[in-house]
Amino acid sequence: MLTNDQLGQWDRESFFHPSTHLGQHARGEAPTRIVTGGSGVYIEDRDGNRLLDAFAGLYCVNVGYGRQEVAEAIAEQARQLSYYHAYVGHGTESSITLAKMVLDRAPKNMSKVYFGLGGSDANETNIKMVWYYNNILGRPQKKKIISRWRGYHGSGLMTGSLTGLSGFHNKFDLPLSPVLHTEAPYYYRRADLAMSEAQFVAHCVSELEAMIEREGADTIAAFIGEPALGTGGLVPPPQGYWPAIQAVLDKHDILLIVDEVVTAFGRLGSMFGSDKYGLKPDIITIAKGLTSAYAPLSGSIFSERMWDVLVRGTDENGAIGHGWTYSAHPIGAAAGIANLKLVDSMGLVENAGTVGAYFKAAMSDALAAHPNVGDIRGVGLLCAVEFVKDRDSRTFFDAGEKVGPRLAAALLARGVIARAMPQGDIIGFAPPLCLTREEADIVVGSFAQAVKDVLG
Repeated sequence: MLTNDQLGQWDRESFFHPSTHLGQHARGEAPTRIVTGGSGVYIEDRDGNRLLDAFAGLYCVNVGYGRQEVAEAIAEQARQLSYYHAYVGHGTESSITLAKMVLDRAPKNMSKVYFGLGGSDANETNIKMVWYYNNILGRPQKKKIISRWRGYHGSGLMTGSLTGLSGFHNKFDLPLSPVLHTEAPYYYRRADLAMSEAQFVAHCVSELEAMIEREGADTIAAFIGEPALGTGGLVPPPQGYWPAIQAVLDKHDILLIVDEVVTAFGRLGSMFGSDKYGLKPDIITIAKGLTSAYAPLSGSIFSERMWDVLVRGTDENGAIGHGWTYSAHPIGAAAGIANLKLVDSMGLVENAGTVGAYFKAAMSDALAAHPNVGDIRGVGLLCAVEFVKDRDSRTFFDAGEKVGPRLAAALLARGVIARAMPQGDIIGFAPPLCLTREEADIVVGSFAQAVKDVLG
């Protein structure tokens, strides 16, 4: 702690932090970390600590910190044209170029990109366009959205409703009524331990079919899901899950929104998670890896079939009544162009696949035998370790024991940042996609020691 801590005082007195225990922070009972710099997979704080960021900020600094190519692109765009809006057909060189670059990388049935600022506003856009689409098709009753428990899709009113985590609902009067939640594809947490993976997939499909039957397919507009669950536990889907779900949606004419805020642009070892799991989305949500968080930018990518109906809607009703002041902001777009060039030139999609597999294998070698380790899972550069009181009976720790937060704190004390995930004692890892094997070894070795510190 610095002796003259004026900045820390201002922080406690002035700054409303997201996802924070407000009372503890304001009273100084919880630590304040003021980050001052970063390079590669490391960040530095004002107290001189150098920390390996094994969560890439919030799964977003994919190219790593301190990439001057992106910084220079942002500066040059600010000098040339800091801002102009995208309304009524206006564009900038950077926004138009980035839209082309995104579509060049997206699944082939995708047609247009709408740019916003963050994943939450992108999913708000998606819901509005789904409702507009069904109104144009003369189906005003077809408006409900099915999400999944443990899914994360934002923290606005509708997007917080889509999110299937209780902390984003409690005391906020959420979820709102057009949103329904079905079974999470979380095999380790299945209710019946005797179920095989194939039986669990059949169960998830049966639960979805039953919900559609109860509600009526003519009232359900869309299904939203992450290719692999992110904040809900970093959970890859069971084998066969997505083809089975897609078949149900196709049968009932329900649109598929694939939320790729975490997974797009390399995180799973493929350019898009939709590619990896053979999905045919009607809408794809993108954000984090679009700019590696060097500037705020999100996107909604619309399929050809949706775009054709949206065009028909404006032919019948005039200009579409949707837009943000900062849609397609040229500085964000310039960051996106430079970022995607780095993703290509640094071979980060391939690196996420190869180093990710090495990382997960090393984590398993180090911790699979520990009596409190229930599950080690991952895909690409997503990895999670789930802790239990007794793994044979799959007995979970009481939440009051705060095993996950204690493990994350012990790892931080060893110079590595990971994340204690909500609703379970789950430590999540989502490092920058430039992670090397040597850096992966540092993370795994430090975590194995942290587990020993906390659990023996």
